[in-house]
Amino acid sequence: MRAARLRRGLAMALTACSIVVTVAAAARSTVPGTPTQPRLPAVRADQLAARYAANHRFLTESARAARAMGDDGRAGVLARMARKDRHFLSFSPRGDGRAVEVLGDLAHADRIAVVVPGSDTTVDTFDKLGTVHASLNGGARALHAEMRRLQPDRRTAVVAWYGYPAPRTMSRDIVSTDRALDGGRRLAGLLGDLRTVNPAPVAVLCHSYGSVVCATALRRMDAREESALADVVLFGSPGTGVGSRAELHTRVPVWAGRGATDWIEGVPHVSLDLPGEQVGFGTDPVTPAFGARIFPAGPGSHSDYLRPGGPALRAISLIALGRGAEVSDD
Repeated sequence: MRAARLRRGLAMALTACSIVVTVAAAARSTVPGTPTQPRLPAVRADQLAARYAANHRFLTESARAARAMGDDGRAGVLARMARKDRHFLSFSPRGDGRAVEVLGDLAHADRIAVVVPGSDTTVDTFDKLGTVHASLNGGARALHAEMRRLQPDRRTAVVAWYGYPAPRTMSRDIVSTDRALDGGRRLAGLLGDLRTVNPAPVAVLCHSYGSVVCATALRRMDAREESALADVVLFGSPGTGVGSRAELHTRVPVWAGRGATDWIEGVPHVSLDLPGEQVGFGTDPVTPAFGARIFPAGPGSHSDYLRPGGPALRAISLIALGRGAEVSDD
């Protein structure tokens, strides 16, 4: 009875803490006069160059439109993203935006890694969120560099996937699976697209709320989408929305790690089914009860997993290269 009361109390606290005002520094809404979203070529190996070029033009036009409307902050963000040495599979400036960037030669890579971010990711934070390595782009670049350092003879590609409406940390959405339901569907679709481009093994690397997105994708993807997967890595995870790895219904190895000073350890690991939604994410993925393979994440905090030179980045990179046997804590 005492355990049940504690569980209910934690759940109530989790729900109460989530019902707060959304952060004032919300990403900008759609810029009036934004160019029409282009019709993109299919995601295929022989169409990648054309797709990158179309998104480059759209980014450039969107930056000009933002500048013309006096939104210099958003214009600067989009101008940086529109550099000719950057390649986007997808981009949208609407609302918080969407952006899916490719690092490396996706069509000819021997190993592919997809980085799935957590809360507070927007177009405006895509390149910079606190420290550089904490941003989606910065973390993906650090990962790509580490993979090449560890195995320079292997061709690698990294996809920085901001393809879903990430919740804000200071919002009720942060403890609900609602955003993950949409994100999981979209992520599963991306994996199917990657299989069309290149049959190389794919590791999906899921940070914070992104681990809820990844778990949702695993539970709904079809055999073709799952066939692209080699490993799933959860780091800084609040939970996955299920009680154990077995409930993900996948044969793919699932890894989990948490830095010694990551504040997310203190999140109540409970889950409640409320009318129309699930609140809380259940079992802690780094506990034996969940059943994931554990990798050493070092002493870092919530934003340190992809920090250059850190033990977590090395471990995650080795897993993405198919060398997980070298990092297991089991």
